[in-house]
Amino acid sequence: METTSHPDASASGFCHAPANVEVATVCRHTGEEPPLCGEKGICNVFFAHCNLHCLYCQNHEISGSLVDDSLIRFRSVDELVGQIALVLPSCENLVGFVSPTHYAYAIPLIVQALHSRGLHPTIVYNTNAYETIDTLRLVEPYVDIYLPDMKYMDGQLAHRYSWAADYPAVATAAIKEMIRQKGGGLLCDNRGIAFRGVVVRHLVLPGQVANSKRVVQWVADELPWNVHLSVMAQYYPNNNCLVDSLNRTLSPDEYAQVANVVNEVGLVNVWLQEISSNENYRPDFAKSHPFQTLS
Repeated sequence: METTSHPDASASGFCHAPANVEVATVCRHTGEEPPLCGEKGICNVFFAHCNLHCLYCQNHEISGSLVDDSLIRFRSVDELVGQIALVLPSCENLVGFVSPTHYAYAIPLIVQALHSRGLHPTIVYNTNAYETIDTLRLVEPYVDIYLPDMKYMDGQLAHRYSWAADYPAVATAAIKEMIRQKGGGLLCDNRGIAFRGVVVRHLVLPGQVANSKRVVQWVADELPWNVHLSVMAQYYPNNNCLVDSLNRTLSPDEYAQVANVVNEVGLVNVWLQEISSNENYRPDFAKSHPFQTLS
């Protein structure tokens, strides 16, 4: 899997990210789970590149090996921190690092620079969960909330869709480490805004209900009873989705089957999406605010 230590400038690795941070946008986002965005939204930092290459990635414009140079707006920690300082006052006191794994070395630098400006936001580490334990321990002092995906319990499916047959083993270990660090629940203030904990996300893929049921069962069997799970219906096909059933959106029946399993296993802290949510989560990173319809 992708190494997440500070890479040598001459070796960009699987994700093809240069040594210096590349960020596509910093924007206010109101589309996260309620405790992670409140009424005003979260200040999200969208890093370019990714240590997974999922065929169906909703941020595919910026997550691939080759990202159009025009989509990179910030190329240093100083530039990035300056933009966060501009956007954060319009948001809840939350900063989300989206797909940060390959730039984990920079997280301490960014957080320390924010603190030096008198800014002390709650830091949300929004990750695909394809993480090493060493990386998670590196960022542990600087992260308040982990927001990991749990994509697959099927290694063959993980290889077919994300080039990572070891994803189930890596991600399950990573999520357990996140819970060791931050606890199984989600701590919130008197306004309902989260300040510590873990939220596990799962995107239901069309034609892959069996995988989703296994993910839900694993969460119920292996994680603390009070874990928060977000089961997402927002999948939509991008131009790379020509295999299996990925060329269509999720059907109501497919999502209902997964929701039924959630109820059956007795999870108590769960968010479910409207099946029509796929119309609302289609970012355009050519815009300075890729989620303008949600702002």
